[in-house]
Amino acid sequence: MIEIFITKDEEFSQIKTYEEGSWVALTDPTATELLEVAQRFEIDVDHLRAALDEEERSRIEIEDTYTLIVVDIPSVEEADGKDKYITIPMAIIITETNIITVCLEDTAVLKSFKDGRVKEFYTFKKTRFILQMLYRNATVFLQYLRVIDRKSEEIESTLHKSPKNTKNKELISMLELEKSLVYFSTSLRSNEVVLEKLLRTKNIKQYPEDTELLEDVIVENKQAIEMAGIYTGILSSMTDSVASIISNNLNRVMKFTATVTIVMSIPTIIASFYGMNVGGIHPGMDNPYAFLFVILGSIGISGLVAFVLAKLDMF
Repeated sequence: MIEIFITKDEEFSQIKTYEEGSWVALTDPTATELLEVAQRFEIDVDHLRAALDEEERSRIEIEDTYTLIVVDIPSVEEADGKDKYITIPMAIIITETNIITVCLEDTAVLKSFKDGRVKEFYTFKKTRFILQMLYRNATVFLQYLRVIDRKSEEIESTLHKSPKNTKNKELISMLELEKSLVYFSTSLRSNEVVLEKLLRTKNIKQYPEDTELLEDVIVENKQAIEMAGIYTGILSSMTDSVASIISNNLNRVMKFTATVTIVMSIPTIIASFYGMNVGGIHPGMDNPYAFLFVILGSIGISGLVAFVLAKLDMF
């Protein structure tokens, strides 16, 4: 899909034709749409396809007539009725007259610009547009990181309520959150390299009024990296704690089972001895109440052993 936006007379609107100073947004474009934009703006079609590869790395490439910037942006996809947090590449191509973005999805980063929710956003101010988009990208990363943190706290609360009944559901949820944090941390560090290179790139004009915005972008991205690292550490520690709880619960079950087996084996041993026909030498064999005595004796000895084991905290 191709969408074209432009700012004229302080008004942001969508148009149908390519105009100088406009923003061309490609969302999951077809091969025909890629070829059309590539020919119209004299861009290598492979650079347009770069953002369509989910494994594409963040980078900056400078050509004679345009500059390509590829960054990772956060995205949410639904899997088994749950939100899964991942990252996908987004390409920003700056030509002499226009800005072109290419992405597989219409993510929260792009929607905020398309809906006109970003203040002081002008399509013809290309440098500022890039910085605003990178700033918004770091902000969305922070938002999703807070959501992940809240979800991990909910899982922790559930585990505290029923530590003995830990289910695979909680463990799988923790694994998915930890996986998302790894994606976020890797992508944020890659974006940081792009920001550092952006500072040294002369092909993109640097304006004094954008200096503060660039500093804000770097600060937000560093904050997102730190938060991702902190949340990863917390979640990793929580996962280790849950594993220890499960192991402890298993040990308690095994100890209880072994103790019960010991107590229950005593009547079996006594009955085995008295059930043997060895020369008729069993004590009380001629007593009509011998069977009752054996039963009561077995219960008594078993009770005594159970009492001793209970004192030793074996149950």
